[in-house]
Amino acid sequence: MMGESGTGESGFLADTALAIVAAVPVTLALFVACAVGASLLAGVLVAAQQGRVGGLVARAWIFVFRGTPLLLQIFMVYYGLAALGPVRHGPLWPAFRDPLFCAFLAMTCCCSAYIAEVLRAALAAIPPGQIEAARACGMARWTLGRRIVVPQMVRLALPAYGNELVMMLKSTSLASSVTVLDVTGVAQQVIAHSYRTVEVFCLAAAVYLGLTAALTWLLRRIERRLDPAGGR
Repeated sequence: MMGESGTGESGFLADTALAIVAAVPVTLALFVACAVGASLLAGVLVAAQQGRVGGLVARAWIFVFRGTPLLLQIFMVYYGLAALGPVRHGPLWPAFRDPLFCAFLAMTCCCSAYIAEVLRAALAAIPPGQIEAARACGMARWTLGRRIVVPQMVRLALPAYGNELVMMLKSTSLASSVTVLDVTGVAQQVIAHSYRTVEVFCLAAAVYLGLTAALTWLLRRIERRLDPAGGR
């Protein structure tokens, strides 16, 4: 029974805190993987919207994943796709039987839709005169994107993009619904054995507050570095 290694209440809280903190790497690994995957996929979606056919596909993707709950999407991947014959009996089965991969796939697809809208809005906010002037000077498309479009997109999108990252970090808690032993998953395990809901969830909430505070601090530092007004 948890708490026997300590003395009463303090022993239980200390053991629980250690168990929850030990699950932080799982939460962070899921968050980092989803952040990278969703950002790359969002870039593809924004680029696809510049064409007619690709634009229809991208808008449909964004509509579907923004219009349905993330928890439902995780269930669809873990319980739905894994039950299909071609998946269950094919080469993809080792991946789809892993709940961490299923949570990663669902979160990446869902968050890419939101980040794509953030990037699209940032792209639309760039003054078109700058792009036209660069083209009139004979600037190549790759150079135009690298020197004009991307730097301004990053600066304009960063506040909203940072908010999406914070939401993504907290959304990793939904992975526990498919047995992933992240911070929330471990907390639920402890509660199942101890029936001490309030104390355990308070400890888990404190861990999430710490992670969110660290991420927010990092995003603000990056935003100040990119501020053209001198980082004020």
